[in-house]
This record gives sequence, C-alpha cells and structure tokens, in this order.
Amino acid sequence: MRIVDPHVHFWSLGSGRYAWLLSDEPSFLGAAARELRRDVLPADLLRAAAGLELDKVVHVEAKYDAGRPVDETRWLQGLAAQPAHRGVPQAIVAAVDLAARDVESDLRQHAGFAAVRGVRQILNVHADPLYDYVGVHWMRDPGWQRNFSLLRRFGLSFDLQIYPSQVADAVALARRHPDVQFILNHAGMFVDRASVAGFRAWREGLEALARCPNIAVKVSGIAMFTHSCAVEVLRPYVLQTIDTFGVERAMFASNSPIDPLFGSYADLWRAYAAIVAGSSPSERDALFANNAERIYRL
Repeated sequence: MRIVDPHVHFWSLGSGRYAWLLSDEPSFLGAAARELRRDVLPADLLRAAAGLELDKVVHVEAKYDAGRPVDETRWLQGLAAQPAHRGVPQAIVAAVDLAARDVESDLRQHAGFAAVRGVRQILNVHADPLYDYVGVHWMRDPGWQRNFSLLRRFGLSFDLQIYPSQVADAVALARRHPDVQFILNHAGMFVDRASVAGFRAWREGLEALARCPNIAVKVSGIAMFTHSCAVEVLRPYVLQTIDTFGVERAMFASNSPIDPLFGSYADLWRAYAAIVAGSSPSERDALFANNAERIYRL
C-alpha cells in the first residue's frame, strides 16, 4: 500500500533553534517527551519506514526559532536535495507569524522555495497550561486577520491547529477566505476526553468545520494524547473523523516522530490500515496517499 505522509517533523538540535525540545516544563507527552531530544532527519524516517511503501512526505514546521522562520525552510530544502534522502521532504508547510511586522517578506521568501506548499501558525489556546500553546486568540486579532489575506496572493494553504473550543473562530476565518485551502491538524486535537460534554464538543466542532468545503483534515496526533497506537484505542477517533469529513477530505498522517513514541512508525500505519480494512481500494488509496497528493499539490 502506497503511503504519502502529510505530517512529519525533522530537526537538528545542533542548530540551537528548538528551545521547546530542551525545556523541562511538563508536557502532555509525559516522560516520552525526553525521547525527542535527538536529531531527527530524513534518514531516520526512511529507516523507520522500512517495509512500508512510503512514497512522499510533507514536512510541517517544527517550532523552529520564531524570529527566523525562513531559515528552517532553507534547511529543509537542502535536506531534500541530498541524494541519500530520496527527495524527502517533497513538500514543506513553513512557519509563519501572521502578526509579525515583516510577515509579507517571510511569505514571499517561503513561496520562493520549490517545496513550499503552505504555512502553519499554531493557534492552540487552552485554559489548562499543560495544553496551552500560545495564550493569544490570534484569530480574533484584526491585524492578524488582515495579514491572513496574503496567503491567497502567494498561493499558500494554511495548516489549522486548534482545539474544539476555537472552532467558531476557525469557521469564521475559513468562510472569510473561501479560496484558501485549510488543513485541520490532528483530527481537531480532542484533549478534553474526561466527559461526555468534551466528546460532544469535539464531535460537533468537527461537524462545523466539515461544513466548510475548503477545510480538509489530517487523521493524526491521536496517539500523542492517548499514549497508544493500539487499534482499539485509535479506532473511535479515526472513524469519527473520517465519517464527518468524508473519505475525499481526510488523510492519514504520522505526526512523526511524536505519535510513534507510543509504538513505532510502522505500528501506526498498520493500525490505520486495520481500522479501515473494510473500505474499498479507492477509499484506501485516497486516505493513505491520493488526498495528500492532491491537497498539497505533490
């Protein structure tokens, strides 16, 4: 089965540009977070994918130094050019700060790299400090909203990383920009799992987002919260997400190296395959490769 993985991360600790990897602050990954304190490069991914038909890869920005986002893109484009990496990554979702004064320059530079297809700015805000990423509701900021319109000018998609509580703002943003392709990260990041109300908020949030035709979804990031790649643990979240968005707007992704902390890269893909084993060949091709190729223009 051919795989196009639309959500992986690489980094080099020697660059000194990944402060979050060296932080001793509590993480929702638990003790496993310490295992990320190592270089992660295309060669590592290719070794982990041995036995799988990994065809293409999309790199999503990895919280590199926010003041120098184009440096990460330049480094990644260089990785892809190395023969040993077999073209990995074939596409890049670059970092952006849409509130920055020089954001137009950053977007122009990103768009000049052959592999860049879109951008991401993490938007997660949560009342629990353990889950809060940015502490600012950027989607409500007028200046941030104005700068978002630059994405269409440069032909860039937007990877949308939010929690269910932020869905209303995200739906309004997507409706204001119908010509921008949005890709919801990590199945909507269902973190409030301890109550029926939490599950309902996640499910209804997915439904609201799916009503926007310019939003697709990555079925990923589940294991980093469940701390398991087991089929029966992932199954309800995977099936709910695919059922809500439809096979034509959903794509499996690994969130490597983070989700595979709780199994392995191969375990994760085999779990996805087991969960949708009853689907048709065309549906499996869409979920595992074709949708990612289409949406990221590979």
